[in-house]
Order: sequence, then structure tokens, then C-alpha cells
Amino acid sequence: MESLHYIDAAIVLAYIAATIGIGLAVSRRASKNLEAYFLGGNKIPWYLLGLSNASGMFDISGTMWLVYLLFVYGLKSAWIPWLWPVFNQIFMMVYLSVWLRRSGVMTGAEWIRFRFGEGRGAQMSHLVVVAFALINVVGFLAYGFVGIGKFAAEFVPPALALSADPTLNANLYGLIVTILTTLYVVKGGMMSVVFTEVLQFAIMLIACVWVGLIAMERVTTQTLAERTPAGWNELWFGWRLDLDWSSLLAAANTKIASDGWGLFGVFFTMMLFKGSLQSMAGPAPNYDMQRVLSTRTPREAALMSGLVSLVLLVPRYMLITGLTVLALAYFSDDLNAMGDAVDFERILPMALRDLIPVGLFGMLIAALLAAFMSTYAATVNAAPAYVVNDIYKRYINPNGDDRTYVRMSYAVSIAVVIIGTIFGFFVENLKDIVNWIVAALFGGYTAANLLKWHWWRFNGWGYFFGMAAGIVAALVFAVLFGTVYRDVPTLFGLEKNLAVFPIVLGSSLIGCFAGTLLTPPDSPKVLDEFYLRVRPWGFWGPVQRRVALQHPAATPNTDAARDLTNVAVGIAWQTALTLVGMYLVLKDYGNLTIALVTVVVCTVWLKFRWYDRLQDYPPGYRPTLLRTTPDEA
Repeated sequence: MESLHYIDAAIVLAYIAATIGIGLAVSRRASKNLEAYFLGGNKIPWYLLGLSNASGMFDISGTMWLVYLLFVYGLKSAWIPWLWPVFNQIFMMVYLSVWLRRSGVMTGAEWIRFRFGEGRGAQMSHLVVVAFALINVVGFLAYGFVGIGKFAAEFVPPALALSADPTLNANLYGLIVTILTTLYVVKGGMMSVVFTEVLQFAIMLIACVWVGLIAMERVTTQTLAERTPAGWNELWFGWRLDLDWSSLLAAANTKIASDGWGLFGVFFTMMLFKGSLQSMAGPAPNYDMQRVLSTRTPREAALMSGLVSLVLLVPRYMLITGLTVLALAYFSDDLNAMGDAVDFERILPMALRDLIPVGLFGMLIAALLAAFMSTYAATVNAAPAYVVNDIYKRYINPNGDDRTYVRMSYAVSIAVVIIGTIFGFFVENLKDIVNWIVAALFGGYTAANLLKWHWWRFNGWGYFFGMAAGIVAALVFAVLFGTVYRDVPTLFGLEKNLAVFPIVLGSSLIGCFAGTLLTPPDSPKVLDEFYLRVRPWGFWGPVQRRVALQHPAATPNTDAARDLTNVAVGIAWQTALTLVGMYLVLKDYGNLTIALVTVVVCTVWLKFRWYDRLQDYPPGYRPTLLRTTPDEA
């Protein structure tokens, strides 16, 4: 591309100016205090938070990754995002967002005080969850930086290239976009993030539908069949993947082998096992949790989480499928010519650069910049909440004024951006970061955060040793995979990060049980308040009986079977929404009808079995404030 058309350039510049302008415009409201800066003062409507959360999950790095997955794996790629797992939004929608919002805290680390009290074990747990949150934030910032750098470098005219080295050029342009994003999120906090992300979502929605329609018009089903191997358009699978690209694009077979997902039945089982446990642990301490804690009421927290899947999946997969279909039809020969050096993550920018008309091209560049900026902004906003509220305010300067805390938040935001960017300079492959975060790192998070909801005896020391053991194991494997196993794609027949998940999980479980059983239970007062207010289901018998003596109306939660059934229905609903976007663009109207019927049936079920039964607080508990700290309750 020799130049960017002035219409496209004007659209992109107008988007950037609008985004930064909104962030600066709301900065006065956001800088009143920490609640306003990190949670929007709990005054933002749930539907705006839901659109914001959907926008934050529509990241550019993930979109590039999903285009590559659909190109290589076909319709079976619809299952692969369960690695994250994407269905954690369903667990949150059904019950976990309500439980989390009932706490009334500001961050995941502050929630630890609510659950475990103020003892030494709780203090150590508080610190370890801050450490996890910061590692998680830096990992996601590096992931976003790599994606935006690759994306931006594809559209920079040669005359404006900052370096002759393509990798360095990508990193430098990633740095420029990162600086622009940091500017508005640091000033505006949660208010800025939400209002800019609503604008960004509107842009992305228009662009996604437009690209899907272009692909439907330009590419016939016959052309697609000629460019893909047998079984590419089939959703269901057997024990093995059985996609043979050898006569069409040999590099795709090499990529499948290096991914370690050839034994697809085993891979799917591991994803479902890991994903279910990880989802039941609740949201990680990042932007997703901050959205839940920012809602006005627990019921609105559940509605916000449900809205994410409803508004995000169909348009996003129209874009992903549209770009993939265009690439298959027009770039298969170019990719073949690259031989073993093909970079499948470049499919998205290649398709945009050469196939999208003027006007839509500018809209798509703006939309994908929005996708990056929304995710990056939300992640940056999460980090200072932990450092300022949970460390600086609590241990260093508990009597500071609001202006001091907000200014400290600015500094922390800038610091984590710098650290994440430095890590991004040393990572070449999006998949390396994706797999380590979702497999190894979250293996260390899962055990402790699953037990905290469901077992009364689990205490602060158990949480600390469980999290610490998991984080250490994950970091050890990160070092090993960067040195000893750098060139080894699989272990035990599975992709190496997924293969170590049970090992990291086991290490964490040992720490959880050892720390819990070798130390006394937490304070009865702390446990009683937590149970009275949140009312989770699980192994809470002794606490429930004690609470019932003082609060006879505080009946136990007997909704486990209903909640888990709703989760299963919700996962089918979410998967069908994904397939609607894919089948529509592929013009597979028979399967599209089946997907739409599934969406309708699941929606009716959830209306009566979930929506109609939502309640803010459980029987026997009524707060006096919409947001209270554990000490105020």
C-alpha cells in the first residue's frame, strides 16, 4: 500500500480525536475520588457497562488470532476459544456476578478482606492477589501491544516507516498507539473507559456487519469449497482433527502440528475440564471484575454479564468469518508462496489492506484500533486499583486526600503500560502469550478461587499458599518454555501450555489444603457476615446453622442444581450465537436455522429459569447502602 486514501485517513483521525476528547471531557468527574475513578461512582447504567465490557473483549490481538483459527481449523475453531474460557461469561451471568457484586468492594484484593478478614493469613492473601493481578495485567498489556504493532505496521506507507526492520517497525507503531490510548484512560478512569468504549462498540458493529455482507456478496460457496479441505465446514469432530491441507496449503498442516491440537477430542475434553473449573473460580482481577463491581446493584451485574454475549458474538463472528472467507478466496496463493515462513496472524491485516473499499477501510481501521484501545484501556484501568487502593492507601498513606490517590493512580497506570510494553518488545507470537495466560497462569488462579466460594473451612492461609504455589509453578514453566522447551510444541501429545495446566492446578491444590488444614479457621464473625450477605451454595453447613440462630430468615442457598443447569443452557445459547454469525456469512442457511432455533429455545428457558428469579440480596439480608465496604456493613 503506497498511501492511505484521504477519506480513510480522515475517518481514523476523527475517531482518535473523538476518543481522546471523550476521555479528557469526563476526567473532571472521574478524578473526584477513587470510587469515581475506578468504579464510576457505581452510577453507570448496566447496559452501558455491558456494551463497554463487550467492546473490551473485542480486542485486535484476539481478532487476529481468531481469524487465523477459522482459516486453519474451519468451523471446529468455534470450540477453541473455550481455552480462555469464553463461557466464563455464562457462569458470571447466571450467579457469580451477583455473588461478587453483593460484596460491595472496589477490587478483587479488597474482596479478600471481606472473605477472610484482617488476620495475618488474610493480609498475605491480599498481597498475593495483588501480585497475581499485576502479572495478569502486564501479560495482557504485552499481548495487546504485540497485536497492535503487527496490525499497524501493515498499513503504514513505506515513506512513513520508522525503521527498515519490520519487527522494530511494528513495535514502534504499537508504541505510538499505546501512548495515545494511555493518554485518555489515565485522565478519565472508568468513566472514560466506559463512554469511549460505547462509541467504539458502535463503530465496530457497523464495520463488522459491513465486512460480513461484502464477503457474502463476493465469495461463492463453490469457491470456498475449492479452497478448503474436506471437513473444514463441519462443526463436530472425532478423536482426531482430520483436516488435511497438504494439497491446498501445506503450511497449515505444519501449523496444526505445532499447535498440538491434532488430538482434538483430548484437546476438547481438557478445555471443558479446565474451563469449567476456571469459570467456577470467578473472574480474574482485571477489567471484567471491575465492570461487575462498577454496577449499581447485584441484579444489574448479572444483566451486564449476560448482555456481553448477546451483543458481541454475532457481529464479531461476522467480521472474523468475513475476513477469513475473503482471505481464503483471494490470498491462498500468496500464502502458499510464503512456504514455511507464512505468518497466519497477518491474514487479517492482509485482507483489510487489499480487499476493503475506501470508506469502509477507514471505518475498519478505526474499529480495530477501537478494539485494541478498548481492551488496553480497560486493562490499564484495572491495575492502579490494586496498587493504589490495596497497597498505597492501605499500607503507605492511609490518610491521603482524594487528589493524592488519583494522581498516584495516574503514575501507576503509566508504570504498568511501560512494563507491559517492554515485555511486548520481546514477544513475537500472540499465541505464546495467549496460551501461557489461559493455561499456566490461570492454572495457578483456579483452585484457590474456586474453594473461596464453596468451602467454609478454606481460610486466608490456604488462599495465600494456594495462589503462591500456582503462580510460582506458572512462572517456572514460563522460564522453561522460553529456554529448555522453547522449540518443543507439545508435551504428552498436547500443546505444552495446556499440558501443564493439571500440574499447575495440582501444585496450587496442595498449597490450598496444606495452608488451610494446618492453620485455624477464620473468624466466625467474618464467615457469618460473608455468608449472610453473599449466600453462596456449597459446603457452608456450620456457618449456615450459626447464622440461622441470629437471622431465622437467612435460608440456605439451594439453587446449585438450577444454576448449573442454567449454565449448561447458557453455554449452548452462547455457542449458538457464535455460530449464527459464522453460518450467516458462509451462507449455510440450513445450519443457520438450527442455530437460530437453539438461540430462541435457550432464551425462553433462561427468561423463566434465570431472569425471572434474579434478586439483589438473599433472604434475611438487606443493605442500607448500594455500596458498602466490609467494615460499613
